Amino acid sequence: MSPAWTTTAWERRLHAVWHAVLPVGTVLSVLIGAWYLGAVALNAPGAIERVLGGPEGGWSWQDLVRTTWAMQRPVLPAPHQIAVDLWHSLLDWPADSPRSLLMHTATTAEATLLGFVLGTLLGLLLAIGIVHAPTLEKAVMPWIVASQTVPVLAIAPIVLVVLGSLGLTGTLPKAVISMYLCFFPVTVAMVQGLRAPQTIEKELLYTYAANRMQTLWMLRLPSALPYLFPALRVAIAAGLVGAIVAELPTGAQAGLGARLLTSSYYGNTVQIWSALVMSAVLGVALTAAVSLLERVALRQRQPVR
Repeated sequence: MSPAWTTTAWERRLHAVWHAVLPVGTVLSVLIGAWYLGAVALNAPGAIERVLGGPEGGWSWQDLVRTTWAMQRPVLPAPHQIAVDLWHSLLDWPADSPRSLLMHTATTAEATLLGFVLGTLLGLLLAIGIVHAPTLEKAVMPWIVASQTVPVLAIAPIVLVVLGSLGLTGTLPKAVISMYLCFFPVTVAMVQGLRAPQTIEKELLYTYAANRMQTLWMLRLPSALPYLFPALRVAIAAGLVGAIVAELPTGAQAGLGARLLTSSYYGNTVQIWSALVMSAVLGVALTAAVSLLERVALRQRQPVR
């Protein structure tokens, strides 16, 4: 390998990385700049009235900017305030402390993952039943679609009260709400995926006297994988929303929803935004995990050459 070729290869790699990072960095810089300007605009009335002594207080625009970016209870916290609160919430408290954002994140993640697993299993079972029983499709599919027209904010308290009366508390009721939002995209995608094999492929298995279970395992399920994983990415993001919403009407002591509710009670907007940022990070992490699983699964099903 010649030095000239090595230099050219590294230049190409740096060029590719630069072109990948530049658009994201540009958009992020614009958003952060707009955020800081928005913090000044929204926090200025309160800063002038409560901190700077009113319009006649003899302050400059530099004083106004510094004050709006350092208020304890701002209307819109500045990005650095959220970053500082995240740092303290993640590192200054033990992981099992109610003040630790890690504990709340782990609680919500547990409910989300359980609901995701339950919703995926329910969606798979419904899809398999619909594909193999056309009558079931006519009887069940309209109700599946109708179930998603009910707002989760309306159905969550009902489900939690019913399950609570049966003695089911803790993670499971929240997981049921998460499952409610997870199963629909899985069901719809898997119905399409299980019907994806062509007639000639099904007839080939028929000539080998394959039964329905063998056809499902060897043909339909592998063919449905490209349809399943995009639905799983949607499902786990929706499941996270369901888990957070389920924590709101119960007065839960832990979870990102409980953190949002407690912070709103005390008017701590910085903690509200910290919880929102952590929810977004958790959603990205869960979606990335599903994407990684997709790469592994689809790589395994590629034919050997």
